Amino acid sequence: MSIHPVLAEVTQRLVERSRASRAAYLAKIDAARGKGAKRHHLSCGNLAHGFAACGETDKHALRHGHAANIAIVTAYNDMLSAHQPYERYPALIRGIARERGATAQVAGGVPAMCDGVTQGRPGMDLSLFSRDLIAMATAVSLSHDMYEGAVYLGICDKIVPGMLIGALSFGHLASAFIPSGPMPSGIPNEEKSKVRQAFAAGKATRAELLEAEARSYHGAGTCTFYGTANSNQMLMEIMGVHVPGASFEPPDTPLRDALTATAVERVLATDWIGGHYLPLGHIIDERAILNGVVGLHATGGSTNHLLHLVAMARAAGIDLRWDDFDALSAVVPLLARVYPNGYADVNHFHDAGGMAFLIDQLLGAGLLHGDVNTLMGPGLDAYRKVPALDDGVLVWKPVATQSGNRGVLRSIDEPFRHDGGLRMLKGNVGRGVIKVSSVPEDRMVIDAPAIVFDDQDDVKAAFDRGELDRDFVAVVRFQGPRARGMPELHKLTPTLSLLQDRGHRVALLTDGRMSGASGRVPAAIHVTPEAEAGGPIACIRTGDRVRLDATAGTLEVLVDADEWARRVPDDIDLSAHHTGMGRELFAMFRQSAVAADLGAGVF
Repeated sequence: MSIHPVLAEVTQRLVERSRASRAAYLAKIDAARGKGAKRHHLSCGNLAHGFAACGETDKHALRHGHAANIAIVTAYNDMLSAHQPYERYPALIRGIARERGATAQVAGGVPAMCDGVTQGRPGMDLSLFSRDLIAMATAVSLSHDMYEGAVYLGICDKIVPGMLIGALSFGHLASAFIPSGPMPSGIPNEEKSKVRQAFAAGKATRAELLEAEARSYHGAGTCTFYGTANSNQMLMEIMGVHVPGASFEPPDTPLRDALTATAVERVLATDWIGGHYLPLGHIIDERAILNGVVGLHATGGSTNHLLHLVAMARAAGIDLRWDDFDALSAVVPLLARVYPNGYADVNHFHDAGGMAFLIDQLLGAGLLHGDVNTLMGPGLDAYRKVPALDDGVLVWKPVATQSGNRGVLRSIDEPFRHDGGLRMLKGNVGRGVIKVSSVPEDRMVIDAPAIVFDDQDDVKAAFDRGELDRDFVAVVRFQGPRARGMPELHKLTPTLSLLQDRGHRVALLTDGRMSGASGRVPAAIHVTPEAEAGGPIACIRTGDRVRLDATAGTLEVLVDADEWARRVPDDIDLSAHHTGMGRELFAMFRQSAVAADLGAGVF
């Protein structure tokens, strides 16, 4: 089937816009390929250092052999539930490589922080910048130039985007991203959400809240709601750098190990020593990036990828813009409802047909580029199949023709919505993003007075004082990348949700983030230019009428135009947010960060 005309138009514009930068990127990685095994171009001293700690078998292979050496870049730590299963992966990967006459070495580790632990804490100010730090650490890991291929062990919010940005600097390497899978389902998400709101209202104790949270986040594996971590997994699969079906297979199962083995095998099959060279930089092209955008819309994925996908695309010489997201949002239907956009979690999504069903439906409607390069070779057809074990052997089964649970996953003929879950907002405040996939229809337009805050804690304090039992738009500013690293503002969610449930018409307007867990309350986020850069959001005053219209895509402060033009942006002292918990070490990141619509990064 031919691709949808809007997808074709967006693709053509993106290709033309990126022509020079993409050509420069491809020339760079093609020049880096070289000939033969990389390590044999090293000096004897360099090479001896490179294999000094290896066992005799690997040492002999690295010294005399010509098979590939695979770099393992790992985000393992045992504080992150999603990354704890990676503890045993290096040994598993080394064994798989040896069985095939190759070698593998842990090239390095990257930092991996958990936003779920740092929410509302000073450490959250480091979260977004950790993405670019991870990219740098990935580059350092690979800088020894000992490798013909690489595998990347990462799952969570900034880790996969950071690893991919770093990996694309080494885009001449055959590469695979290897997930570890979600934890088992815990208590129903709606039950957890109710306890959170009850606690915000003073009707639940801390012990009751902790019990609910502990029953939700209760084991090894990725958190099961559809936030940024699981949006990352969807993206890596639909963009072709996962093995098909790998995203949401549970940890530590025989099938999970078989999928990991296949990832290693595919890297060995596509390195430059063999005859089927297919490096990462030739997989991640304009078509793959737009397939990622389509997947994000079709699943109601994380708003963080309005930052991350832009930054990842730039790393491959591709000039992705928010306008591309907006154009595709109008034609890509919402096919999945996973919490916070529905009652189910990613395990339910996977059981209902998961990625294979989703990709099959989108391909059938011409809403994906099916002719892309992938880890499995040319084309997306391999991603329409479902992995399974047959007497211990990995086999690929045809995708189901119907969803296993229409409350979670639907066909292209009966979507939950006929448009995507992400929209752009424009107006005299600047540009922003809103996720509408779970916003009630009667809250798509909010017209209410502004209440201006410079910290999310001030919102909760005002609520506790009884000052927020009314219609209003909470303007939480000086949260952007240059101000304080663009932290997530999830402490606002229970309070604003509770006020909305009381019947008040409330919304959020911020130059900060709300990520993949933003839900039912209308939230204009990522507003740019940010307050610290003198953006119009710094000119809003308490009492100004603000109109957020998600249907029309507008964001306006309803103030006389002459008065608005005369206003001078507020300037506040942020020094208290720039020290402690390591924040003083990131001053150069804050000073160098680009705007949100350019990816909010430092490169």
